[in-house]
Amino acid sequence: MGLVLMQRGEMNYKNKECLEKALPLPPPLPSHKIGLLTSGFKRREGCFCAHSAANNSDRLFDEAYRADISISTEDGGIIYAHASILGMASPVFKAMLTKSKGRGERKRRSIPIRGVPSEAVRVFIRFLYSSCYEEGKMRTFALPLLALSHAYAVGELKHLCERWLETKLMNIENVVDIFQLALLCDSPWLSIMCHRFIVSNIKAVVSTDGWQDMRMSHPVLEKELIESLTDEEAIRKVRKRKQNERNIYMQLYEAMEAIVHIFRDGCRTIGPHDKAPRDDQGPCEYPACTSLETLVRHFAGCKMRSSGGCIHCKRMWQILELHSHLCPTPDGCSVPLCRNFRQRRRRQSKKEDVRWRILVKKIVRSKSITGGPFLSLDST
Repeated sequence: MGLVLMQRGEMNYKNKECLEKALPLPPPLPSHKIGLLTSGFKRREGCFCAHSAANNSDRLFDEAYRADISISTEDGGIIYAHASILGMASPVFKAMLTKSKGRGERKRRSIPIRGVPSEAVRVFIRFLYSSCYEEGKMRTFALPLLALSHAYAVGELKHLCERWLETKLMNIENVVDIFQLALLCDSPWLSIMCHRFIVSNIKAVVSTDGWQDMRMSHPVLEKELIESLTDEEAIRKVRKRKQNERNIYMQLYEAMEAIVHIFRDGCRTIGPHDKAPRDDQGPCEYPACTSLETLVRHFAGCKMRSSGGCIHCKRMWQILELHSHLCPTPDGCSVPLCRNFRQRRRRQSKKEDVRWRILVKKIVRSKSITGGPFLSLDST
């Protein structure tokens, strides 16, 4: 009997093997079906994690299943939570719960959180469970959430609140409150952005209730803000003055380029004495060439030049002297009087020579020099 069963089993196995060889392989599962099968999961470090993990954390918070902590709020409300989750999310909670556990308390431990709305405390505790938040809640409770995240050392939530307050919620009415809270919560970047906002909109901010409250409660802070406005105005004046000086140095730099171009290559109707001006020249690439060409023509034919009474000739004289301080090759230079000015410099006083050298350095520093060598600093 056993032999017959074995023979039948062997025959069934052979029949099954033949049947598998005869049947074709099943087609692959469509890609959209695969997406449906895996839509409830996300890939993370070689494993699949369900999207509902955050929902389970929210359910654990909402249902307070086996909660061992009660949090009392400002209005007398109670929020139930789990010590293990609070301790993992906040080192401050962990220290508080470890200390209370060492006292041998067997009943449910209680933690009071005062000074903020109870709903803000609920949003804060929910974030500790799932690291999630609702935009509407963040818009409403960003300020108390910043205070709570700072007090209980929840860095992720603190950065979120700072970013929301800086980019989405800061306005004329609340900037003073945000500024004061940023100082209390050690948020330097947020306090800097608030300070810039206040300085830029000082007339509107001064008339708000927040400014009036700050004047009564923190007069020293108001004084510092007013002083910073004065400093800011002084800084603006210094920046404007430096920008004007930089523009002047840039104009002198362009004039030095143009004068070498005129006397070396020629431009339009003026140029070296040994070269005739070309009629087919295109637009000049030197911005100062037009005005400088007119000045050169005036200098060449002015009758008041010898008496020293012409201001235009004095200006041209200064441009030629400045060029001599910048020109590295006076022997082969095509600019008039370059060698004469160089020889004259030997008879100048030390004070006057230092003044010219300072001017040359500022001109050279005003623009990165990538052109001809005639703008290099004179080493002698």
